[in-house]
Amino acid sequence: MKKTLLIFVFSFISVFSFAQAFDEGTRVGSIGIGLGGTFGSYTTTSRMPAISLQYEQGIWPISDKGVISLGGYLGTKSYKYAGSGYTQSWNYYVIGARSAFHYSGLNIEKFDPYAGLMLSYNYLKYRYDGPSTFPISGNYASTVGFSGYLGGRYYFTPKFAGFGEVGFGISYVTIGLAIKI
Repeated sequence: MKKTLLIFVFSFISVFSFAQAFDEGTRVGSIGIGLGGTFGSYTTTSRMPAISLQYEQGIWPISDKGVISLGGYLGTKSYKYAGSGYTQSWNYYVIGARSAFHYSGLNIEKFDPYAGLMLSYNYLKYRYDGPSTFPISGNYASTVGFSGYLGGRYYFTPKFAGFGEVGFGISYVTIGLAIKI
């Protein structure tokens, strides 16, 4: 009975013990839902919330202060307006490369604060269906973008975390879930 109890206790401790939240070699995938943003400031009859997928890996340790990561970002957001006899739709896509500094000086094992920059291509697909002889569509206002963000992850288990970010991506504020891969 004592052996079984000891095995259970050591197994529990090893499963729920936390190492530093983000180190060199750490890989994290995230999915988020965004609020607000510069894309789609139109009057709409329907809208899809901003959704983003992110991946990053710890690459360069900076002494004992933290780690610099590199990764990728995909985001999308859609709006639709239906008027009297016509429909307009805007579909935004952001594809980016991100780099962040993950600060480890707080010594809170479950918390991963970070700040970063993103270089992206912001693609807009517009479509108009209405009383013209043909639908109007195209990729208007697509451009290269440069943005910054601040965020943090809190790990509920050694692999799963909730995260929040503020900055510029597909939205101003993003919340979601992250997993160490």
